[in-house]
Amino acid sequence: MKVLGAIEAGGTKFVCGIGNEDGTIIDRVSFPTTTPEETMGLVLDYFTGKNVEAIGIGSFGPIDPVIGSPTYGYITTTPKPHWGQYNLVGTVAGHFSVPIGFDTDVNGAALGEYTWGAAQGLDSCLYITVGTGIGAGAVVGGKLVHGLSHPEMGHILVRRHPEDQFEGFCPYHSDCLEGLAAGPAIGKRWGKPAGELPADHPAWAMEAHYLAHALMNYVLILSPQKIVMGGGVMKQSQLFPLIHTKLQELLGGYVQHPALNEGIGSYIVPPQLGDNAGLSGALGLAKLALDRE
Repeated sequence: MKVLGAIEAGGTKFVCGIGNEDGTIIDRVSFPTTTPEETMGLVLDYFTGKNVEAIGIGSFGPIDPVIGSPTYGYITTTPKPHWGQYNLVGTVAGHFSVPIGFDTDVNGAALGEYTWGAAQGLDSCLYITVGTGIGAGAVVGGKLVHGLSHPEMGHILVRRHPEDQFEGFCPYHSDCLEGLAAGPAIGKRWGKPAGELPADHPAWAMEAHYLAHALMNYVLILSPQKIVMGGGVMKQSQLFPLIHTKLQELLGGYVQHPALNEGIGSYIVPPQLGDNAGLSGALGLAKLALDRE
């Protein structure tokens, strides 16, 4: 078994780990995301002497994942202080002469769930994280989705809830999906962090409204065989049945498939890999980088 390194580069914390080609995580460590100098110093120290044969990086974004681009491997226009236009891959490559796989954290998590988790054995899946921000990654035809750059499914426009007067918090689009439904939006709208709101609070029906509108778009455009929903907000388990019901209402029977009817509880699910989805996905990115060699 090859020894692989994995980096889940989040806006709040970095998680680093060592694993192998079957997705087994042997060791892991995490630390807060501060400045690039401080955070990456800890990353490089962690991998020194570990003899990894490839490293996979799933990063918060936006990023440039296009091999051959002048800014390939960069975190680009992120609002995260100090990290804009930061050469993440270049920093790692400057210390370790091994293949490096690089993608968004959500594309990595989608790859992890496709390879070893809830979507194992299928041809496609969507992974969406709902937390400090909202992002989604997709595997279609067994391959991660890229184009001009990478998908930015957290910033689509959705229909407003008729009772919602909150202006939205996204610095780029104000009331896009992330601006209306990410964790900070819930906290700003209701005056308390999402985790402090009771399960029967009206916040959750409104949250399900926004997330179901987003899923309707993803279902109609990508038609994924499985949808996996993770992130801190989705740990509110009461959201899943609310989303299931609202999505069925929005689709109105237009798409006829058992997965969207009686099977919807098995179609839209939490990550099977749990909190390891992102780190496992980074292992998958390392494995892809090895396979390209």
